Amino acid sequence: MNSRIKGAGFLVAALLLAGCNGSIDDIVPKAEKELPQKLVDQMKSKGMSTSSPIMVRLFKEEGQFEVWKQKGDGGYGLVATYPICKWSGQLGPKFTEGDRQAPEGLYMIRPSQMNPSSKYYLSFNIGFPNSYDRAHNRTGANLMVHGACSSSGCYSMNDAQVAQIYAFARDAFRGGQEAFQLQAFPFRMNAANMARYRNDPNYQFWKMLKQGYDQFEIAHLPPKVDVCEGRYVFNEVAAEGHSFPASPNGACPPMARSPAMAAATAAYDKKYDVAFAEASRSKGKAQSATIDGMKEASLVADWSRRRGQGERVSLEPPALDGRGKVTQTAEMGRIDSAVGRKMAALDSEKAAREKAAWEKAQAIAAAKAAKETQIAEAKAAREAGIAEAKAAKEAAGRKAVAQASPKLDENANVAPEASALAAEPRHPRVLKRMWNKMFGS
Repeated sequence: MNSRIKGAGFLVAALLLAGCNGSIDDIVPKAEKELPQKLVDQMKSKGMSTSSPIMVRLFKEEGQFEVWKQKGDGGYGLVATYPICKWSGQLGPKFTEGDRQAPEGLYMIRPSQMNPSSKYYLSFNIGFPNSYDRAHNRTGANLMVHGACSSSGCYSMNDAQVAQIYAFARDAFRGGQEAFQLQAFPFRMNAANMARYRNDPNYQFWKMLKQGYDQFEIAHLPPKVDVCEGRYVFNEVAAEGHSFPASPNGACPPMARSPAMAAATAAYDKKYDVAFAEASRSKGKAQSATIDGMKEASLVADWSRRRGQGERVSLEPPALDGRGKVTQTAEMGRIDSAVGRKMAALDSEKAAREKAAWEKAQAIAAAKAAKETQIAEAKAAREAGIAEAKAAKEAAGRKAVAQASPKLDENANVAPEASALAAEPRHPRVLKRMWNKMFGS
């Protein structure tokens, strides 16, 4: 009876989440799908019931999503592993809204975070930012595990997978679990992987997460999680008369771990240290891309903002290389959305106006050049006419001189006296005397 009442309450909450966009007819079929009988049989064989509590783990680099269920003895056993269809960003935590990073850390999922009317088939909110994220001023909202195999800061599964994950959570809530833990890691935090990333900017953060990872590996129980002094604290108990601060940045109280867990952790760490030292001496497989802190996160967030406004941006978000230099793809484009198409239309209009202005300027320049050519040709013609007339005049002068030259030559052969005779008129008798003197009587 109690289970049925809780189930009804869960369904009412689901309808409230659906709001005006859904109805019981379109919610119930996907949100109420039963787990496959094969999975149910596997759970029974491991001492689990469909309504027993769950815990989930995600590993980015391996691309795996694990579902663990509580067994009859109280410990948790692995019941299902799904390939993550898509997760967003790179290895490393989420820093700021728009950085496209899927979160890393430990989060609690409650019934109010389940969304049966998600546009991505089914989903649940991870709960980012948690206390640790808020202590470090990390921002973001609506970070989900959902279907549809599409991610922009989320962990995305295909629809069939998320339907089963959703059913695991639904049945656990109906069985009385108030919240289940989600552990999101960059990779399986074994010695080999930690050694590969020992020089990464995120290494100290991952070392801290590893403590929670180790606690679960040792006990197969979801670790108790607290945050103080801006750091995660796992399975620690405040000393008598003390408590953990309300603020995640408050001072940690005097703490102690159970003797059994402390001994088990010491033994685990000893083996790990040997394996880590050995792994550090070997080359290991290549590293995956990681985010280089807030600087790179801010670059991506700015890219996301401009892309969301419909601006032309690189098709892939920018990144920082090992030397801190910004790299990005040369190919540019716009988001395929109403705002992107609007911006493209505005750009097209602007390009058309610029083309028309350019063509007008070209026409004006061509007309000006043609006029200048016409003026130059007319001037050249006038100058050619003047030069031709001058040449003709000079030619006429030379001709006149040439025509006068023979007479001058003839006069040059006459005796000076004869020339004088010819030049000056004389009295006949005088002329005669001169003739006789020159040529005889």
